[in-house]
Amino acid sequence: MNAAAAVTNAITRLPFPPPIGYPFAQNENPRRVIESLRFPSTSSSAAVKTVSLSLEQEFRPNALRKKQDSSSRCGFSLGVDLGLSRTGLAISKGFVIRPLTVLELRGQKLELRLLDIAQNQEVDEFIIGLPISIDGRETPQSNKVRSVAGRLAVRAAERGLRVYLQDEYGTSTEALDRMIDMGHSKSGRRGRIDAYAAAMVLEKYFSESGGGVELVLPKQLDLQNKLRDRGRFLLRKPLYL
Repeated sequence: MNAAAAVTNAITRLPFPPPIGYPFAQNENPRRVIESLRFPSTSSSAAVKTVSLSLEQEFRPNALRKKQDSSSRCGFSLGVDLGLSRTGLAISKGFVIRPLTVLELRGQKLELRLLDIAQNQEVDEFIIGLPISIDGRETPQSNKVRSVAGRLAVRAAERGLRVYLQDEYGTSTEALDRMIDMGHSKSGRRGRIDAYAAAMVLEKYFSESGGGVELVLPKQLDLQNKLRDRGRFLLRKPLYL
């Protein structure tokens, strides 16, 4: 049985959406492909297991890297809370998560600014909050967030940066409660709540050890290779925090 057939026959019990843009072969079921990539034990194909190890080792989110090996080189993470007109950012360096800033930009200007901030802050991954309703369904805003994440993933991969989507349900309420507890005035909360919401996205991401994220993977193989090269570099680079 060839690799494509082995992938097609993989068990279908994926508890999360597949990576956006993954280059599936014609007539293959994407959920079956990703099931085989994520859970190599469900298939006896050596070819499938090799691909699985590649994805798990080279595209692992930083939170999972820290859980699996606290002494390994783990990069910094930029949390992103996308709104209709305002985008909140938060940063995670080591074990410290803090609100960063709020951007009032849209479209290409927003994407380029996010990349500049990522470079200045030396982060290697974006954790973008994905709106989810109380019943666990995606919302109309979810489609807009996915569109931005898809475009950003292409630009980010050119710099070796990864993009993930993280369920952000409840983070806005948590951000408001956090700011009230810290004594922020109503006017002060209005100007910073988006950044605190981004911090809550990061807290949720790390509390789940990256288990709830969805990788946004560009379709272009050359960009995927750039992400792999970046991952190998980080694994070799000494950790200085």
